[in-house]
Amino acid sequence: MTATARRRGPSMADVARQAGVSGQTVSRVANGRANVDAETRERVLDAMRTLGYRPNSAARALRSGRFHSIGVIMFTLSSFGNMRTLDAIAAAAADAGYSITLIPVPHPTRGEVSVAVDRLAEEAVDGVIIIVEAHLLDESDIELPPELPVVVVDSTAGDRYTVVDTDQAHGARLATEHLLGLGHRTVHHLAGPDRSYSATHRREAWEATLRAHGAEVPQVLVGDWSSESGHAHGLALASDPEVTAIFAANDQMALGVLRALHQSGRRVPDDVSVVGFDDMEEARSYWPPLTTVRQFFGEVGRRSVEALLHEVETGERRASALVPTELVVRESSGPRHAASTGAGSAAAS
Repeated sequence: MTATARRRGPSMADVARQAGVSGQTVSRVANGRANVDAETRERVLDAMRTLGYRPNSAARALRSGRFHSIGVIMFTLSSFGNMRTLDAIAAAAADAGYSITLIPVPHPTRGEVSVAVDRLAEEAVDGVIIIVEAHLLDESDIELPPELPVVVVDSTAGDRYTVVDTDQAHGARLATEHLLGLGHRTVHHLAGPDRSYSATHRREAWEATLRAHGAEVPQVLVGDWSSESGHAHGLALASDPEVTAIFAANDQMALGVLRALHQSGRRVPDDVSVVGFDDMEEARSYWPPLTTVRQFFGEVGRRSVEALLHEVETGERRASALVPTELVVRESSGPRHAASTGAGSAAAS
């Protein structure tokens, strides 16, 4: 018998006819939704067994009541932090016997997020982790399926969902206080994009820390997380002899700043101290090695999966959690020197 002559397997429509329900009801049962009464659910499951309707995900659900799959909606795959968090989520999910279904969101608008949610609603997933890195989930017109457990990373969700994130504000405070403690009169800040939730928290904490110490608050420069934007803004900062301390909102922008300072003849840290945020593996190999705020992306990913599976298994949401940060001091930061207000010192070659 040829492939074209083979009898097709039973479809969802066949199951619906056998059970006397709508195709939508069959889909809800197949996807583990809770909004189907027990009698109807059993009738649909009986029809699936009778007809031999056994896609892999449905077979798992028939045995365990779950699909052992986690959906992940992610804003960008190019971000260092997002990729480290995704790696940790995949590892933690695998350890728990779950797979992940990834839906990238190239443009983090409300519509794009809603489309991604709709796509996952059609998949056989037990819950969703959302890593959007933007101020989106406090918008009332983003509808998430009420029966689907959701954990949010690097965004805000009010009190509707569990949020797991790095303590962005604490990290920015550590960086700013470190530079002030070295005698710098103020700290200039190269922020991440305005739409970024984490960038906003770092910027607000930087400003609040300066004000708390009675220091001047310089104008913020806004980058796009790339070393290129760090370099462009770094040239502007290097041209100002009053700039002696710079806090960049991530390590990649800090790398661009270091390059700009070197090209402009400003020595680091003798003339200008630089602090980043993330503690990328490469940060210790920057020249000079970069003082930075360490984020524990693995812990964020692990806690996200734990919180989601707790809700899947018990129906109860865990409290939101902030993962602490720590300051890693290396050679790119040092005491302010009286001579550092001049820009004429030669760069080390």
